[in-house]
Amino acid sequence: MMDPQLVYTGSELRQALQDKHGQVGLVMTMGALHEGHLDLVRAARKANDVVVVSIFVNPIQFAPEEDYGAYPRDLQQDVQALSKVGADVVFAPSPETMYPNGQPQISFQVGQVGANYEGAARPTHFAGVVQIVSKVFNLVRPHRAYFGQKDAQQLAVVRQLVRDLDYPIRIEAIPIRREPSGLALSSRNAYLSPEEHEQATALNKALTAGLQAAAATGSATSVLETTKAVLEQAPGVQTEYVALVDPNTMEEVREGQKVTATLMLAARVGSTRLIDNTLVVLGPR
Repeated sequence: MMDPQLVYTGSELRQALQDKHGQVGLVMTMGALHEGHLDLVRAARKANDVVVVSIFVNPIQFAPEEDYGAYPRDLQQDVQALSKVGADVVFAPSPETMYPNGQPQISFQVGQVGANYEGAARPTHFAGVVQIVSKVFNLVRPHRAYFGQKDAQQLAVVRQLVRDLDYPIRIEAIPIRREPSGLALSSRNAYLSPEEHEQATALNKALTAGLQAAAATGSATSVLETTKAVLEQAPGVQTEYVALVDPNTMEEVREGQKVTATLMLAARVGSTRLIDNTLVVLGPR
């Protein structure tokens, strides 16, 4: 496959897309690409004539105490990986290009869908996500945009954005790519020591136990208790939350509901914060 065209500004991006025709698929990333990201690009390649990948570590979705400065960056390696999976254009702007006046003067307020869980732990996060997603949607004007299911609440927020602002874009959710151990691939896994990496496998073990509890009982209470118990017994793992929610609204699922819910969790392993989730079927058996 040919190397993708690398562009750095909105005008360069528009020029690159002027010469291309047909359906456009967009994959938005912060770089430090792994096979999970590449799965999104592969899915976009199958369904579209043109595939655009954005690489931008968005400063306004990081709180001051978070890892913006330390977030892994290797544009050359990322472009090399993208050349093997069929990306046509890579858009890699600088913060100064995307936010020439520093903090944007017009910003978004994310409602209930982003209020709890990740939104509570990182209060400015989803406003920053929605800001950059909107900007890149407006620049690329894709027919389809691809997001990973690992960031379940982000996926719900983006879908709500598309509904509320009438973007003519189809949001495609791509399954989580996992290591053989079950650990979900994440750019932040690079922060883990070998011991922490092993400890982090408890997250998927907890979800698997919750999935088994759902299959056996259909009970939301049983699923939550089982999942929490596995995490609490895991060495080196500090649980932030375990939740059962509607995948579209992020509203808490109640005991007795017959529904497919997202079982999601966040935990710290050492100083690294990790998230993961799976779908479970609840209701009377």
